Amino acid sequence: MKPTLRQLGPALGLTAALLAPAAVADLAYVSNEKDNTLSVIDMDSLEVVDTLPVGKRPRGILMSKDHTLLYICASDDDTVQVMDLKTRKIIDTLPSGEDPEQFALHPNNRHLYISNEDDAIVTVVDVKTKDVLAQIDVGVEPEGMAVSPDGKWAINTTETSNMLHWIDTETMQLADNTMVDQRPRHVEFTHDGSQAWASSEIGGTVTVVDVASRKILKDLSFKIRGVHPDKIQPVGVKLTKDGQYAFVALGPANHVAVVDAKTFEVLDYILVGGRVWHMDFSADESQLLTTNGVTGDVSVIDVDDLKVIKSIKVGRYPWGVVVVPDPA
Repeated sequence: MKPTLRQLGPALGLTAALLAPAAVADLAYVSNEKDNTLSVIDMDSLEVVDTLPVGKRPRGILMSKDHTLLYICASDDDTVQVMDLKTRKIIDTLPSGEDPEQFALHPNNRHLYISNEDDAIVTVVDVKTKDVLAQIDVGVEPEGMAVSPDGKWAINTTETSNMLHWIDTETMQLADNTMVDQRPRHVEFTHDGSQAWASSEIGGTVTVVDVASRKILKDLSFKIRGVHPDKIQPVGVKLTKDGQYAFVALGPANHVAVVDAKTFEVLDYILVGGRVWHMDFSADESQLLTTNGVTGDVSVIDVDDLKVIKSIKVGRYPWGVVVVPDPA
């Protein structure tokens, strides 16, 4: 066992303390759809520490697997921007097709699957060469996008066709379709890759699908006392690594549902800001951040206590959020 500073003695302990690098905080990046900016939140202080100009109507954002780059869907610029997370500067753009909104990165850290809402296609781009590898026809108004942890499957949701489209990532061809509820907006794989969870905004449900058989395991519905059913519109979904919880952002219901990911029982509803869109965990999953479009803020949820501990004002219409380690 490594000796502690106290065991090494006061003098050595002082020297080690002086030489040790300063601790750095994780940073959350929030896309502000109406301001064409990203807000940067220090996860220790839970304060905005920077505001970065980006392209027009930024929505989906994600980080590279090595945590060095941030990809940004600049929807009204019809491009994906690439930000260096060390300098916080835009260093490149990628071909994306028209109106990119959500995307997902293959575990190989190279193939980016982009949902093109206006063209009814999924565009696959090699982020290293900037080559368009494929354009795959899907249903009408593609939106949500996810790639399985093993890299075998990419799933796209189409809002008007009400389907999950299963893309074989080896052939880059459509392999199957699964009908779900009305207006599917988002899809997430569980961390073990055994299930896919897809939210249907107008249907007011979340569909859980077995990946091996591509059969539906469960359709989850939600009821909040005092909230009209029409306002319960599931969008973002986040699942804990231990398989304990699923969190579902319920849009204009202004709540996040807490679901037992094993039994599919809805355990609780957490009141957050207005028009909650998407979410991301802190690195240790002790906190969950939600983007609240109408109120222009981010709610911070304590995952153990299942309570909001802070609201952080950001830009206008925050949409996406990603928490990454500070590369400094």
